[in-house]
Amino acid sequence: MEHTVKLFYEDTAVKEFDAAVLSCGPVKDGYEAVLDRTAFFPEGGGQYGDTGWIDGIPVTDTREKGGIIYHYVKEPLEAGRQVHGRLDWDIRFERMQQHSAEHIVSGIIHRRFGYENVGFHLGADYCTMDFNGPITKEQLREIEEEANRAVFADLPVYVLYPDKETLAQMEYRSKIEIEGQVRIIEIPGIDVCACCAPHVESAGQIGLIKLVDMTNYKGGERIHMLSGIRALKDYQRKQESARKIGNILCEQESKLVDAVEHMRQEDIRLKGEIAGLRKQILRNRAGEIDVTEHVVIVFEEGLSGDEAREFMNFLLERGAGVCAVFTGTEEAGYRYVIGSRTEDVRPLNERLKENFGARGGGRPEMVQGSLTGTRDRIKVLL
Repeated sequence: MEHTVKLFYEDTAVKEFDAAVLSCGPVKDGYEAVLDRTAFFPEGGGQYGDTGWIDGIPVTDTREKGGIIYHYVKEPLEAGRQVHGRLDWDIRFERMQQHSAEHIVSGIIHRRFGYENVGFHLGADYCTMDFNGPITKEQLREIEEEANRAVFADLPVYVLYPDKETLAQMEYRSKIEIEGQVRIIEIPGIDVCACCAPHVESAGQIGLIKLVDMTNYKGGERIHMLSGIRALKDYQRKQESARKIGNILCEQESKLVDAVEHMRQEDIRLKGEIAGLRKQILRNRAGEIDVTEHVVIVFEEGLSGDEAREFMNFLLERGAGVCAVFTGTEEAGYRYVIGSRTEDVRPLNERLKENFGARGGGRPEMVQGSLTGTRDRIKVLL
């Protein structure tokens, strides 16, 4: 079978085309069709295969094997039939925006730091680039600004097919060894890189490049990027969120940071005030409990954090010899803390383990853990 004529290399702006069906056979979840010519780009260079329609039949993916491009369709196409192909252009153009933006950012980082792009993933809603060296937050901002200056200058995006002699003299980025004709994408003054994917015709078509996040990855950096329509949608979502937050706080969007900080400080103050009140409630509650028994056992629901231990200490301060505080329910189980200022309470913990399968431990003066059992059985045991 002859190789498919790749219209996307002749003109990346081709959205529709006519072709002849060379073959079509069944595969899992549909059929794979081969055309004599196509504008559908197959998966490659970190970019997913194009989707769209052939004579109105959905094309769910496009891949290349041995120079032949296979279109994965939902219905069979008769061999020899003349068909009309139409790309899902919104998706294709969005991917070209991301991919061309990646070349700009990678080129800037390579020229400035000498780092290589060792990983590129163009997902359905995000784009990541992995670089084999460290980048600071300030440097990331500078890279973003330089990348957008290239966009605003509407630099041309050249596609070159240099012969072997010319290629040998060129300095260009490439992740793999390439046999045969090498396709070069050049953005003057920014990047020269081997790439098989379609790109925008000029940098201005990208619109905007936003580097939204950066994380350490295998000793280098993973940068998350949104470009073009994705960056616009992200800005729209964030603007809508800011508007809603402003309405909730009754504050202008430009003053949201100050408003949220004020709310945070108020939250800290109120939490401290509540903690103080709860501590006083526990102290008052402890004052109501009889501490004349050798082992004072208390079941108190709703205690959180260190409150069980604080409650125990209040009772020990009042003279309890041994104090055991349980919080929780019979159905869900109990957390407990047992303490004494005069006795080793670890034997009591061992008794709970033997009879209730309790889990926990501690020091002679205090143990803590969890168990499941009834109040009556726990009281009798202790």
